[in-house]
Amino acid sequence: MLIINYQLNEMETVQSIKQRFEIIGTDPKLNRAIEKAIQVAPTDISVLVVGESGVGKESIPKIIHTLSHRKHGKYIAVNCGAIPEGTIDSELFGHEKGSFTGATGTREGYFEVASGGTIFLDEVGELPLTTQVRLLRVLENGEFIKVGSSQVQKTDVRIVAATNVNLFDAIEKGKFREDLYYRLSTVDISLPPLRDRKEDIHLLFRKFAADFAQKYKMPPIKLDDSAVLLLQKFRWSGNIRQLRNVAEQISVLETNRDITAATLQSYLPSEGSNLPSVIKERKNESDFNTEREILYKVLFDMKSDLHDLKKLTLELMQNGVAKVQETNSHLIKKIYGSKKDDSEIDFEEEPRTAIITTPNNDTNYQEQDDNYQFSESIEEEEVLRLEQKEVEMIKKSLEKNKGKRKIAADELGISERTLYRKIKQFDL
Repeated sequence: MLIINYQLNEMETVQSIKQRFEIIGTDPKLNRAIEKAIQVAPTDISVLVVGESGVGKESIPKIIHTLSHRKHGKYIAVNCGAIPEGTIDSELFGHEKGSFTGATGTREGYFEVASGGTIFLDEVGELPLTTQVRLLRVLENGEFIKVGSSQVQKTDVRIVAATNVNLFDAIEKGKFREDLYYRLSTVDISLPPLRDRKEDIHLLFRKFAADFAQKYKMPPIKLDDSAVLLLQKFRWSGNIRQLRNVAEQISVLETNRDITAATLQSYLPSEGSNLPSVIKERKNESDFNTEREILYKVLFDMKSDLHDLKKLTLELMQNGVAKVQETNSHLIKKIYGSKKDDSEIDFEEEPRTAIITTPNNDTNYQEQDDNYQFSESIEEEEVLRLEQKEVEMIKKSLEKNKGKRKIAADELGISERTLYRKIKQFDL
């Protein structure tokens, strides 16, 4: 009897939390996620919220903070993916005056400001590795050091993190620390995607339609049975955020408030385009890798040609034209591919070869010196061509990614710091 009463009280608590935070749905997985949030709220253990983009992960840390003993402390939400790598340490941990260019005064970071409260680290998988080390220290003993300082400070914060990426894959690729993952995920709370909550889709759509009707002062739209079936059948890769956008579009644009399946279909993207943007990014990355492989092959072929040209030049210097034409015909044909016959080749007119004649046998030093200068000029030209190709690859990657250096650096297979140095070096 006591067990039954406890279960009823727990379900009433879940329902009251839904009403308080305007969470709509009856899906068992959603209810379980809220139950776990209620259960861990009174403690100080760290929580990791996982789920696809747009499923409403930001509601869980708010529930945890509101039901905890920290509810009167500060609640700060930080989007880790929106802060540049060069400034994120300063944002989180603060900095001292003069610690870097533009640091005109001492600044308190989020961990110092939110002491006694809760910090929500959204998109925690985007944190740089150096920042992950600092965060791990905060989780282990509550200590941190401001940028440009040597003084250890203490903070008392509850950390709730969220991510929409597979952290195990990030760990295998060396982009996320395994020890940090286990510190963050003392308790995992997983939110299901909208396509797995088919019974909730129409409820959410009706709520959004009512909200937009009130906002724009117009009658709410209504779906017929065929439209409801289409709504539930659709994949909703953007989850609740995408559903809300579609409801707003129809509410504003449609004069007829009774929506059929045909009308709804016109607002839904086709199945081919209903894919996460990351798929397109992967395709672009594959294309870029292919181009890079072709470029490498061209450079290797160029290096091989230069090697053959050096060899032929040394033969000319040592043995003369006649003997070289006799013993190295295959090499001459390889370099002078456009010539049909060896007899057509005039070494004195060809700009790619140089014949060095000496008046007597006492000029070996001069011959070696000219040989050295010739070899040096070829290598210098090769370096210049490689630099030119490098500049072209960096420019192409930056243009393709609209100036986003972090993405461009990942695509080029170099660190963001190295990319900054290259941009400055080549004055891009």
